[in-house]
Amino acid sequence: MPLTQLNLYPGETTAIWVSVDVPNAQPPGQYEGEVIITATGDVAESTTQFLGKSERHQLYRELKNYLDVVEPIDGKSPDELVERVKSATSSLRKVLLSPPFSDLFTDNGLVDMMDEDAITNYSIRLKLTLTVWDFVLPATPSLPAVIGISDTVIEDRFGVEHGSSKWYEALDQHFKWLLQYKISPYFCRWGENMRVLTYTCPWPADHPKSDEYFSDPRLAAYAVPYSPVVSCGDTDKDYLQREVEILRTKNHWRKAYFYLWDEPLNVEHYHGIRNMASDIHAYAPDARIMTTYYSGPNDSPLAPNNFEAFLKVPEFLRPHTQIYCTSEWVIGNREDLAKDIIAKIQPENGEEWWTYVCMGPSDPHPNWHLGMRGTQHRAVMWRVWKEGGTGFLYWGANCYEKATAPSAEINFRRGLPPGDGVLYYPGQVFSSSQEPVASLRLERLLSGLQDIEYFKLYASRFGRDESLRLLEKTGMYQGPEQYTHEHMPIDVMRGEVFRTCHSESNT
Repeated sequence: MPLTQLNLYPGETTAIWVSVDVPNAQPPGQYEGEVIITATGDVAESTTQFLGKSERHQLYRELKNYLDVVEPIDGKSPDELVERVKSATSSLRKVLLSPPFSDLFTDNGLVDMMDEDAITNYSIRLKLTLTVWDFVLPATPSLPAVIGISDTVIEDRFGVEHGSSKWYEALDQHFKWLLQYKISPYFCRWGENMRVLTYTCPWPADHPKSDEYFSDPRLAAYAVPYSPVVSCGDTDKDYLQREVEILRTKNHWRKAYFYLWDEPLNVEHYHGIRNMASDIHAYAPDARIMTTYYSGPNDSPLAPNNFEAFLKVPEFLRPHTQIYCTSEWVIGNREDLAKDIIAKIQPENGEEWWTYVCMGPSDPHPNWHLGMRGTQHRAVMWRVWKEGGTGFLYWGANCYEKATAPSAEINFRRGLPPGDGVLYYPGQVFSSSQEPVASLRLERLLSGLQDIEYFKLYASRFGRDESLRLLEKTGMYQGPEQYTHEHMPIDVMRGEVFRTCHSESNT
């Protein structure tokens, strides 16, 4: 484990999340280790002596970030200048509040510390015991979890021009970093009336990067754009035909899907989906079109009540949609409604039912809002498994308020629940690191996807009904309002899966 320095002031508290990554080739067995947290030295004395190289480098990076934000102001709009000043002020404040200056001031004047506060040589040793079982999680996730990444947020915050070499580098970095969380990222750009351009690979299908992206075993599904991501002089239909004809020859084509419109609301929107899907199916009859929705067309009800109209959407869209992706908000606490939805899907014709969360559902239901419990975040995936969905979508992982500097303070979008649409943060906000920083919610998303692999293994041996009984028997998850608040039932579930599957394989 690498050495890491954390800077805290007397009375300050921080949290540390330790994520242990076990390689596939790790031999089964029990492993022990420890995490050592050591306070280093006399705060008042150390800050008055010369700075080490790492501290000087940190100060240099912070001051350089300040200049990078302030200096390039020519041709900027007044609003952008205000944004840059705010960001620069935040950067400079971080420098002034850093440890080298901590002995110079506090919020109320000069520092006046007690002797016992100033000097410490205290260490905390946390022992870890890790059991590695002879069960390897599949490289390709069993359940596709497609997560949106706003390309315009990347362009604004990192100052990269759409289609430039720096733009490709930025998207490439985000794609590769997110794959480690077993999700299938797609980039997105919103249009009028909730029409959306989605693509997993920014390069065209005839570029070597396309095969590199789509053949990666960690990718469970990928989005194909309906029109050019970067202007190339082709018409939309010529571009679409060329992309589809190339991709259909590849083994990874089975992972492909088209996501054209987010939550259509009226007949015009639904007709738009039909027309675009017809264009795609003219070149690839086996192409999968995904549509997200929580209601039928509001200007032409499909049934007397809202839920009945909702249930008729597959019939209304068929054959122009193959993946019907519905909001968990519609189901609420009525798990039995999931059976009604599934009854309308035709898997024999290649249709699937996926789900998504967006704004709702709210507490106590599983979602990824800030302030929710850890198991509440993790239970998003438990719910998918229990209800019978075969995929999952989340609309955004980086949808912060607009900013024009990488180190600018993160602000959640107004009108959304705190944390909605945000699963990771730019590393530059916290340090000189260029690598994104995962939220705890993203870590719990990963844990939930890994839990599904346990459920799937158990179901493969004893049947799906038995896997659902295991969830209830361990007290882990019974429904969207009844799931564990503690970690112990999760350990019990995993232990039971290993014990029963291991003993069966030895008989």
